[in-house]
Amino acid sequence: MRPPRSPNISVITLALAVSGCGGQTSQSSLVVSSDPELAVIGAELLPRLAERAGMDLSDPVRLETRSREELVNYLSVKLDEDLPEAEATARRDVYALLGLVEPDLDLRNLLLDLYTEQVAGFYDPDSTALFVLADQPKAAVEALLLHELVHAVQDQNVRLDELTNPDLGNDQVTAAQAAIEGHATLVMFEYLAEQVAGSRINLSQIPDFESQVRPALSGMEEQFPALEGAPRIIRESLLFPYLEGAVFVQRLWADGERHNPLGPMMPSSTEQVVHPDAEGAIGLTIVVDEGRVVLQDGLGAFELQVFLEEVLDIPGGTAGEGEAGTLAAMWDGDTYVLIESADGDRHLVWVVVWSDGEGHEVFAQRIESHTDSWGAAVSVDRIVLEGRSATVLKIGGSVNATV
Repeated sequence: MRPPRSPNISVITLALAVSGCGGQTSQSSLVVSSDPELAVIGAELLPRLAERAGMDLSDPVRLETRSREELVNYLSVKLDEDLPEAEATARRDVYALLGLVEPDLDLRNLLLDLYTEQVAGFYDPDSTALFVLADQPKAAVEALLLHELVHAVQDQNVRLDELTNPDLGNDQVTAAQAAIEGHATLVMFEYLAEQVAGSRINLSQIPDFESQVRPALSGMEEQFPALEGAPRIIRESLLFPYLEGAVFVQRLWADGERHNPLGPMMPSSTEQVVHPDAEGAIGLTIVVDEGRVVLQDGLGAFELQVFLEEVLDIPGGTAGEGEAGTLAAMWDGDTYVLIESADGDRHLVWVVVWSDGEGHEVFAQRIESHTDSWGAAVSVDRIVLEGRSATVLKIGGSVNATV
Protein backbone atom coordinates (compact mmCIF):
# COMPACT_ATOMS: atom_id res chain seq x y z
CA MET A 1 0.00 0.00 0.00
CA ARG A 2 1.99 2.95 -1.29
CA PRO A 3 1.66 5.95 1.01
CA PRO A 4 1.04 9.35 -0.55
CA ARG A 5 3.99 10.53 -2.63
CA SER A 6 4.37 13.49 -0.33
CA PRO A 7 4.93 13.05 2.55
CA ASN A 8 7.08 9.93 2.13
CA ILE A 9 7.55 8.46 5.57
CA SER A 10 10.25 6.06 6.76
CA VAL A 11 11.65 4.68 9.98
CA ILE A 12 14.80 6.64 9.21
CA THR A 13 13.68 10.03 7.98
CA LEU A 14 10.81 11.98 6.45
CA ALA A 15 11.05 13.50 2.96
CA LEU A 16 8.32 15.80 1.68
CA ALA A 17 7.87 18.91 -0.44
CA VAL A 18 7.56 22.29 1.23
CA SER A 19 8.29 25.93 0.48
CA GLY A 20 11.86 27.12 0.88
CA CYS A 21 13.18 30.05 2.87
CA GLY A 22 16.08 32.47 2.65
CA GLY A 23 19.50 32.12 4.25
CA GLN A 24 23.20 32.85 4.01
CA THR A 25 25.82 30.86 2.15
CA SER A 26 28.47 28.96 4.05
CA GLN A 27 32.10 29.68 3.27
CA SER A 28 32.40 26.48 1.26
CA SER A 29 29.53 27.59 -1.05
CA LEU A 30 28.25 24.01 -0.88
CA VAL A 31 25.53 24.82 1.63
CA VAL A 32 23.12 27.73 2.12
CA SER A 33 21.83 28.14 5.67
CA SER A 34 20.84 30.70 8.29
CA ASP A 35 22.30 28.33 10.90
CA PRO A 36 26.13 28.51 10.83
CA GLU A 37 26.61 25.25 12.73
CA LEU A 38 24.21 23.39 10.44
CA ALA A 39 26.02 24.85 7.43
CA VAL A 40 29.37 23.55 8.66
CA ILE A 41 28.02 20.05 9.25
CA GLY A 42 26.32 19.93 5.87
CA ALA A 43 29.29 21.33 3.96
CA GLU A 44 31.58 18.72 5.51
CA LEU A 45 29.28 15.79 4.70
CA LEU A 46 27.92 16.76 1.27
CA PRO A 47 30.95 16.15 -1.01
CA ARG A 48 31.81 12.90 0.77
CA LEU A 49 28.29 11.58 0.36
CA ALA A 50 28.14 12.64 -3.31
CA GLU A 51 31.37 10.75 -4.00
CA ARG A 52 30.06 7.61 -2.27
CA ALA A 53 26.75 7.93 -4.10
CA GLY A 54 28.58 7.95 -7.43
CA MET A 55 26.82 11.16 -8.48
CA ASP A 56 27.81 14.70 -9.40
CA LEU A 57 27.26 17.65 -7.07
CA SER A 58 26.50 20.73 -9.14
CA ASP A 59 24.57 23.19 -6.95
CA PRO A 60 24.46 24.34 -3.33
CA VAL A 61 21.95 22.75 -0.97
CA ARG A 62 19.95 24.84 1.48
CA LEU A 63 19.66 23.56 5.07
CA GLU A 64 17.30 25.03 7.64
CA THR A 65 15.60 24.03 10.91
CA ARG A 66 11.91 23.80 11.75
CA SER A 67 10.07 23.17 15.02
CA ARG A 68 8.21 19.92 15.60
CA GLU A 69 4.94 21.85 15.69
CA GLU A 70 5.69 23.32 12.25
CA LEU A 71 6.50 19.89 10.87
CA VAL A 72 3.40 18.24 12.30
CA ASN A 73 1.13 21.04 11.07
CA TYR A 74 2.61 20.75 7.61
CA LEU A 75 2.14 16.98 7.63
CA SER A 76 -1.55 17.43 8.25
CA VAL A 77 -1.89 19.93 5.41
CA LYS A 78 0.04 17.73 2.97
CA LEU A 79 -2.00 14.69 3.90
CA ASP A 80 -5.15 16.61 3.03
CA GLU A 81 -3.66 17.52 -0.35
CA ASP A 82 -2.08 14.19 -1.27
CA LEU A 83 -4.58 11.74 0.20
CA PRO A 84 -8.09 13.20 0.13
CA GLU A 85 -10.69 11.45 2.22
CA ALA A 86 -12.33 9.80 -0.79
CA GLU A 87 -9.07 8.29 -2.03
CA ALA A 88 -8.07 7.15 1.46
CA THR A 89 -11.42 5.40 1.82
CA ALA A 90 -11.09 3.78 -1.60
CA ARG A 91 -7.61 2.42 -0.90
CA ARG A 92 -8.75 1.19 2.50
CA ASP A 93 -11.73 -0.53 0.88
CA VAL A 94 -9.52 -2.34 -1.66
CA TYR A 95 -7.24 -3.77 1.01
CA ALA A 96 -10.20 -4.56 3.27
CA LEU A 97 -11.90 -6.54 0.49
CA LEU A 98 -8.63 -8.43 0.03
CA GLY A 99 -8.56 -9.22 3.74
CA LEU A 100 -5.42 -7.20 4.43
CA VAL A 101 -6.89 -4.52 6.74
CA GLU A 102 -9.99 -4.10 8.85
CA PRO A 103 -12.93 -2.50 7.00
CA ASP A 104 -13.18 0.29 9.60
CA LEU A 105 -9.49 1.26 9.48
CA ASP A 106 -8.98 5.04 9.52
CA LEU A 107 -6.13 5.13 7.03
CA ARG A 108 -5.54 8.87 7.14
CA ASN A 109 -5.27 9.00 10.93
CA LEU A 110 -2.97 5.99 10.92
CA LEU A 111 -0.66 7.58 8.38
CA LEU A 112 -0.63 10.85 10.31
CA ASP A 113 0.29 8.93 13.48
CA LEU A 114 3.09 7.19 11.60
CA TYR A 115 4.40 10.44 10.16
CA THR A 116 4.32 12.40 13.39
CA GLU A 117 5.88 9.52 15.32
CA GLN A 118 8.91 9.44 13.04
CA VAL A 119 9.30 12.98 11.77
CA ALA A 120 12.92 14.14 11.86
CA GLY A 121 13.45 16.18 8.71
CA PHE A 122 12.38 16.62 5.10
CA TYR A 123 13.85 17.43 1.70
CA ASP A 124 12.21 19.68 -0.87
CA PRO A 125 13.34 18.76 -4.41
CA ASP A 126 11.69 21.83 -5.93
CA SER A 127 13.85 24.30 -4.02
CA THR A 128 16.76 21.94 -3.23
CA ALA A 129 16.13 22.67 0.44
CA LEU A 130 16.55 20.27 3.34
CA PHE A 131 14.87 20.98 6.68
CA VAL A 132 15.68 19.29 9.98
CA LEU A 133 13.91 19.22 13.32
CA ALA A 134 15.16 21.98 15.62
CA ASP A 135 16.72 21.29 19.03
CA GLN A 136 18.18 17.92 18.09
CA PRO A 137 21.61 16.85 19.35
CA LYS A 138 24.43 17.22 16.87
CA ALA A 139 24.77 13.44 16.50
CA ALA A 140 21.10 13.10 15.56
CA VAL A 141 21.39 15.91 13.00
CA GLU A 142 24.41 14.27 11.40
CA ALA A 143 22.62 10.90 11.23
CA LEU A 144 19.64 12.51 9.49
CA LEU A 145 21.83 14.43 7.06
CA LEU A 146 23.75 11.31 6.08
CA HIS A 147 20.56 10.02 4.50
CA GLU A 148 18.79 13.17 3.37
CA LEU A 149 21.80 14.83 1.76
CA VAL A 150 22.02 11.85 -0.59
CA HIS A 151 18.50 12.75 -1.73
CA ALA A 152 19.71 16.29 -2.39
CA VAL A 153 22.50 14.89 -4.55
CA GLN A 154 20.11 12.51 -6.32
CA ASP A 155 17.79 15.37 -7.15
CA GLN A 156 20.62 17.24 -8.86
CA ASN A 157 21.07 14.27 -11.19
CA VAL A 158 17.45 13.15 -11.78
CA ARG A 159 13.95 14.50 -11.10
CA LEU A 160 12.84 12.59 -8.02
CA ASP A 161 9.26 13.83 -8.26
CA GLU A 162 8.99 12.45 -11.80
CA LEU A 163 10.25 9.04 -10.72
CA THR A 164 7.55 8.85 -8.03
CA ASN A 165 4.64 10.36 -9.95
CA PRO A 166 1.48 8.58 -8.66
CA ASP A 167 0.23 8.22 -12.23
CA LEU A 168 2.89 5.52 -12.73
CA GLY A 169 0.98 3.22 -10.38
CA ASN A 170 1.58 1.71 -6.97
CA ASP A 171 4.10 -0.98 -7.96
CA GLN A 172 6.30 1.14 -10.22
CA VAL A 173 6.39 3.98 -7.71
CA THR A 174 7.30 1.58 -4.90
CA ALA A 175 10.11 0.20 -7.07
CA ALA A 176 11.38 3.72 -7.74
CA GLN A 177 11.21 4.52 -4.02
CA ALA A 178 13.26 1.38 -3.36
CA ALA A 179 16.00 2.60 -5.70
CA ILE A 180 15.89 6.10 -4.20
CA GLU A 181 15.75 5.16 -0.53
CA GLY A 182 17.94 2.07 -0.89
CA HIS A 183 20.64 4.19 -2.49
CA ALA A 184 20.56 6.74 0.32
CA THR A 185 20.42 4.02 2.97
CA LEU A 186 23.42 2.12 1.58
CA VAL A 187 25.52 5.29 1.37
CA MET A 188 24.52 6.17 4.94
CA PHE A 189 25.44 2.71 6.23
CA GLU A 190 28.76 2.83 4.40
CA TYR A 191 29.66 6.21 5.89
CA LEU A 192 28.72 5.08 9.41
CA ALA A 193 30.70 1.84 9.02
CA GLU A 194 33.78 3.82 7.99
CA GLN A 195 33.41 6.06 11.02
CA VAL A 196 33.44 3.02 13.29
CA ALA A 197 36.24 1.19 11.48
CA GLY A 198 38.40 4.26 10.92
CA SER A 199 39.20 3.14 7.37
CA ARG A 200 37.62 3.03 3.92
CA ILE A 201 34.83 0.46 3.58
CA ASN A 202 33.03 -0.64 0.43
CA LEU A 203 29.77 -2.31 1.43
CA SER A 204 29.16 -3.47 -2.12
CA GLN A 205 31.93 -6.03 -1.59
CA ILE A 206 30.54 -7.46 1.67
CA PRO A 207 29.30 -10.99 0.82
CA ASP A 208 26.95 -11.30 3.81
CA PHE A 209 25.53 -7.79 3.54
CA GLU A 210 21.91 -8.97 3.39
CA SER A 211 22.21 -10.99 6.60
CA GLN A 212 23.50 -7.90 8.40
CA VAL A 213 21.26 -5.18 7.02
CA ARG A 214 17.94 -7.03 7.27
CA PRO A 215 17.98 -7.41 11.09
CA ALA A 216 19.24 -3.84 11.48
CA LEU A 217 16.35 -2.32 9.52
CA SER A 218 13.63 -4.84 10.32
CA GLY A 219 14.19 -4.38 14.06
CA MET A 220 13.66 -0.62 13.86
CA GLU A 221 9.87 -0.98 13.81
CA GLU A 222 10.03 -1.99 17.48
CA GLN A 223 11.16 1.56 18.27
CA PHE A 224 7.96 3.05 16.86
CA PRO A 225 4.67 1.89 18.45
CA ALA A 226 2.45 3.24 15.65
CA LEU A 227 4.52 1.45 13.02
CA GLU A 228 4.68 -1.79 14.97
CA GLY A 229 0.91 -1.75 15.50
CA ALA A 230 0.02 -0.95 11.88
CA PRO A 231 -1.49 -3.63 9.60
CA ARG A 232 1.27 -5.70 8.07
CA ILE A 233 0.60 -4.53 4.51
CA ILE A 234 1.20 -0.92 5.57
CA ARG A 235 4.16 -1.71 7.81
CA GLU A 236 5.88 -3.85 5.19
CA SER A 237 5.23 -1.36 2.39
CA LEU A 238 6.86 1.41 4.40
CA LEU A 239 9.94 -0.70 5.18
CA PHE A 240 10.37 -2.27 1.73
CA PRO A 241 12.09 0.69 -0.01
CA TYR A 242 14.76 0.90 2.68
CA LEU A 243 15.37 -2.77 3.34
CA GLU A 244 15.04 -4.33 -0.10
CA GLY A 245 16.19 -1.12 -1.78
CA ALA A 246 19.52 -1.17 0.07
CA VAL A 247 20.03 -4.82 -0.91
CA PHE A 248 19.17 -3.99 -4.54
CA VAL A 249 21.76 -1.20 -4.76
CA GLN A 250 24.37 -3.31 -2.99
CA ARG A 251 23.92 -6.00 -5.65
CA LEU A 252 23.98 -3.36 -8.38
CA TRP A 253 27.38 -2.17 -7.18
CA ALA A 254 28.83 -5.66 -6.67
CA ASP A 255 30.98 -5.38 -9.83
CA GLY A 256 32.92 -2.51 -8.25
CA GLU A 257 31.20 0.24 -10.28
CA ARG A 258 28.92 2.80 -8.65
CA HIS A 259 26.15 2.51 -11.24
CA ASN A 260 23.37 5.07 -11.06
CA PRO A 261 20.39 3.18 -9.52
CA LEU A 262 18.05 5.90 -10.80
CA GLY A 263 19.11 5.62 -14.44
CA PRO A 264 18.67 2.84 -17.01
CA MET A 265 19.23 0.20 -14.31
CA MET A 266 16.40 1.44 -12.11
CA PRO A 267 13.80 -1.28 -11.42
CA SER A 268 10.38 -0.82 -12.97
CA SER A 269 8.62 -3.19 -10.58
CA THR A 270 9.05 -4.51 -7.05
CA GLU A 271 9.76 -7.90 -8.64
CA GLN A 272 12.87 -6.38 -10.27
CA VAL A 273 13.95 -4.98 -6.91
CA VAL A 274 13.99 -8.50 -5.47
CA HIS A 275 14.90 -10.29 -8.72
CA PRO A 276 16.93 -7.83 -10.88
CA ASP A 277 16.86 -10.13 -13.93
CA ALA A 278 13.05 -10.33 -14.01
CA GLU A 279 11.34 -9.12 -17.16
CA GLY A 280 8.95 -6.20 -17.25
CA ALA A 281 5.30 -6.66 -16.29
CA ILE A 282 2.46 -7.04 -18.78
CA GLY A 283 0.27 -3.95 -19.00
CA LEU A 284 -3.36 -4.59 -18.11
CA THR A 285 -6.60 -2.65 -18.40
CA ILE A 286 -9.95 -3.72 -16.96
CA VAL A 287 -13.08 -2.43 -18.71
CA VAL A 288 -16.16 -2.23 -16.50
CA ASP A 289 -19.55 -2.54 -18.18
CA GLU A 290 -21.60 -1.06 -15.37
CA GLY A 291 -21.00 0.71 -12.09
CA ARG A 292 -18.60 3.51 -11.21
CA VAL A 293 -14.86 2.85 -11.16
CA VAL A 294 -13.67 4.35 -7.88
CA LEU A 295 -10.02 3.34 -8.09
CA GLN A 296 -7.75 1.42 -10.47
CA ASP A 297 -4.21 0.36 -9.56
CA GLY A 298 -2.25 -2.81 -8.79
CA LEU A 299 -0.44 -4.59 -5.97
CA GLY A 300 2.78 -5.77 -7.60
CA ALA A 301 4.89 -8.80 -6.74
CA PHE A 302 5.91 -7.60 -3.29
CA GLU A 303 2.41 -6.83 -2.01
CA LEU A 304 1.22 -10.02 -3.68
CA GLN A 305 3.64 -11.97 -1.48
CA VAL A 306 2.30 -10.22 1.62
CA PHE A 307 -1.23 -11.17 0.50
CA LEU A 308 -0.18 -14.80 -0.06
CA GLU A 309 1.28 -15.02 3.42
CA GLU A 310 -1.19 -12.91 5.36
CA VAL A 311 -4.47 -13.97 3.77
CA LEU A 312 -3.82 -17.33 2.11
CA ASP A 313 -1.46 -18.65 4.83
CA ILE A 314 1.29 -19.61 2.37
CA PRO A 315 4.68 -19.84 4.13
CA GLY A 316 7.08 -17.05 3.25
CA GLY A 317 9.26 -14.56 5.10
CA THR A 318 11.72 -12.17 3.49
CA ALA A 319 10.72 -10.82 0.07
CA GLY A 320 11.32 -13.48 -2.56
CA GLU A 321 11.78 -16.29 -0.06
CA GLY A 322 9.67 -19.27 0.97
CA GLU A 323 6.74 -20.80 -0.89
CA ALA A 324 5.02 -17.41 -1.05
CA GLY A 325 8.16 -15.82 -2.48
CA THR A 326 8.45 -18.51 -5.13
CA LEU A 327 4.83 -18.02 -6.15
CA ALA A 328 5.15 -14.22 -6.17
CA ALA A 329 8.18 -14.59 -8.47
CA MET A 330 5.77 -16.02 -11.08
CA TRP A 331 3.96 -12.64 -11.10
CA ASP A 332 3.95 -11.04 -14.55
CA GLY A 333 1.64 -8.13 -13.84
CA ASP A 334 -1.61 -7.32 -12.08
CA THR A 335 -4.29 -4.68 -11.84
CA TYR A 336 -7.50 -4.17 -9.90
CA VAL A 337 -10.56 -1.97 -10.12
CA LEU A 338 -12.74 -0.93 -7.21
CA ILE A 339 -16.29 -0.54 -8.49
CA GLU A 340 -19.27 1.10 -6.82
CA SER A 341 -22.65 -0.23 -7.91
CA ALA A 342 -25.86 1.75 -8.14
CA ASP A 343 -26.86 0.65 -4.64
CA GLY A 344 -23.62 2.01 -3.19
CA ASP A 345 -21.93 -1.36 -2.57
CA ARG A 346 -18.29 -1.69 -3.53
CA HIS A 347 -16.86 -4.64 -5.44
CA LEU A 348 -13.34 -5.55 -6.51
CA VAL A 349 -12.04 -7.16 -9.68
CA TRP A 350 -8.38 -8.18 -9.49
CA VAL A 351 -6.44 -9.76 -12.37
CA VAL A 352 -3.03 -11.39 -11.85
CA VAL A 353 -0.92 -12.66 -14.77
CA TRP A 354 1.50 -15.55 -14.21
CA SER A 355 4.66 -16.52 -16.07
CA ASP A 356 3.87 -20.15 -15.30
CA GLY A 357 0.47 -21.85 -15.43
CA GLU A 358 1.25 -23.42 -12.08
CA GLY A 359 1.01 -19.97 -10.54
CA HIS A 360 -2.68 -19.71 -11.38
CA GLU A 361 -3.42 -23.25 -10.22
CA VAL A 362 -1.81 -22.80 -6.81
CA PHE A 363 -3.29 -19.32 -6.38
CA ALA A 364 -6.81 -20.40 -7.35
CA GLN A 365 -6.73 -23.48 -5.11
CA ARG A 366 -5.63 -21.44 -2.11
CA ILE A 367 -8.31 -18.82 -2.72
CA GLU A 368 -11.02 -21.46 -2.96
CA SER A 369 -9.85 -22.98 0.33
CA HIS A 370 -9.93 -19.58 2.06
CA THR A 371 -13.32 -18.24 1.01
CA ASP A 372 -13.95 -17.19 4.62
CA SER A 373 -11.04 -14.73 4.51
CA TRP A 374 -13.20 -12.04 2.94
CA GLY A 375 -16.37 -10.35 4.10
CA ALA A 376 -18.02 -10.69 0.71
CA ALA A 377 -18.72 -13.30 -1.97
CA VAL A 378 -15.66 -14.48 -3.90
CA SER A 379 -15.28 -16.02 -7.35
CA VAL A 380 -12.10 -17.03 -9.18
CA ASP A 381 -11.65 -17.75 -12.91
CA ARG A 382 -8.82 -18.45 -15.31
CA ILE A 383 -8.26 -16.59 -18.58
CA VAL A 384 -5.34 -16.48 -21.02
CA LEU A 385 -3.58 -13.21 -21.83
CA GLU A 386 -0.76 -13.09 -24.37
CA GLY A 387 -0.34 -16.81 -24.01
CA ARG A 388 -0.06 -16.68 -20.22
CA SER A 389 -2.45 -17.84 -17.53
CA ALA A 390 -4.20 -15.12 -15.59
CA THR A 391 -6.40 -15.28 -12.53
CA VAL A 392 -9.53 -13.13 -12.31
CA LEU A 393 -10.65 -12.67 -8.73
CA LYS A 394 -14.00 -10.99 -8.06
CA ILE A 395 -14.96 -9.98 -4.53
CA GLY A 396 -18.26 -8.54 -3.45
CA GLY A 397 -20.77 -9.92 -5.90
CA SER A 398 -21.26 -10.25 -9.65
CA VAL A 399 -19.40 -7.62 -11.66
CA ASN A 400 -19.41 -7.31 -15.45
CA ALA A 401 -15.82 -6.54 -16.42
CA THR A 402 -13.44 -7.58 -19.19
CA VAL A 403 -9.64 -7.46 -19.50
